[in-house]
Amino acid sequence: MRPFLLLVFNLILISAMGTENTNRPPVFRMQSDHPSLPIGSPAPPFSLPATDGNTYSLGSFSKADVLVIVFTCNHCPTAQAYEDRIIQLKTDYAAKNVALVAIMPNDPVSINLDELGYTDLGDSFEEMKLRAKEKKFNFPYLYDGENEKVSLAYGPIATPHVFIFDKQRILRYSGRIDDMEKPTKTPTRSDARNAIDELLAGKPVTEPTTKVFGCSIKWSEKSNWIEKSKAAWAKEPVTLDTIDEKGIRELIGNHSDKLRLINVWATWCGPCVTEFSEFITMNRMYRKRDFEFISISADEMAKENKALQFLQKQEASTKNFIFSGDSKYKLIEAIDPKWQGALPYTLLIEPGGKIVFAKEGIIDPAELKKAIVENKYIGRYY
Repeated sequence: MRPFLLLVFNLILISAMGTENTNRPPVFRMQSDHPSLPIGSPAPPFSLPATDGNTYSLGSFSKADVLVIVFTCNHCPTAQAYEDRIIQLKTDYAAKNVALVAIMPNDPVSINLDELGYTDLGDSFEEMKLRAKEKKFNFPYLYDGENEKVSLAYGPIATPHVFIFDKQRILRYSGRIDDMEKPTKTPTRSDARNAIDELLAGKPVTEPTTKVFGCSIKWSEKSNWIEKSKAAWAKEPVTLDTIDEKGIRELIGNHSDKLRLINVWATWCGPCVTEFSEFITMNRMYRKRDFEFISISADEMAKENKALQFLQKQEASTKNFIFSGDSKYKLIEAIDPKWQGALPYTLLIEPGGKIVFAKEGIIDPAELKKAIVENKYIGRYY
């Protein structure tokens, strides 16, 4: 629909709605709130900080014959699936005077915990630095999460989304990297590479646009989702059941089909109380996957109500138990004969009972989240 006809249509529609509802927002919308940069457009300017400590602008890549801008992020499973291919793309075209830069478009505070089910890292600038170092990114990784002005100018649809510009910095390709998300399979179409090759050969890009698959951009207006989720979590019921030695052995045997995280704690244990919220965070991140968190209180049964009150304060809507046996040494042996007995104690157990992580004392949340997401029962990809 042409712009003029669209305007006329909207005016007719608004008139038909009458005057009594003129204060409410329009209900008819034809375009996205964040339209993607059209083919043939000049590259919008930018100046953004990178994980390597430098600040990069459009002019930083002025000598390149082709400029590839990839909008990507840490948390998205599709983005993670393409990381190695982006690294390889940079390597393969470095000698052909092709520049590649990645921009992280998400507002970190607009990402809900249950959107982090495929990652150990969020999209904050500090976490971007960790990911860039871990993956040894050979390209600048820029942060646009504070105000998203650059991302709004380019209009990425999802992560990853590639924009390829010619020598004059005119957009010639917008879309996917290739047609195969899974890194273990070979793509049948290498769209971004095809576009680069055609531009280097002085040819027009045969297919200038392709659809993009991946996680939606977390624009700042989505931050209200966070408060809604917090309110919903606060309403979830919190319970505390008793468990004996036999029941604990069954938990450790893990006859479920889920990766099971168990934390043994007590209200009188300072480190236990301090770190407990980290387990609630992990539960909210991964509970939609094949994962479950179970807490076991080592408090005396006479302190059962105190333990429940602590769990309620923590909004621990998980499986929670309190040991009902008469000997803490029986608890220790039932949990793990290798455990010396100091609290807290944390175990990560695969289906079938294989312990793949055990920690006496306070956990390193980053280490544990990485152990979870890289376990074969969870994984970083779809």
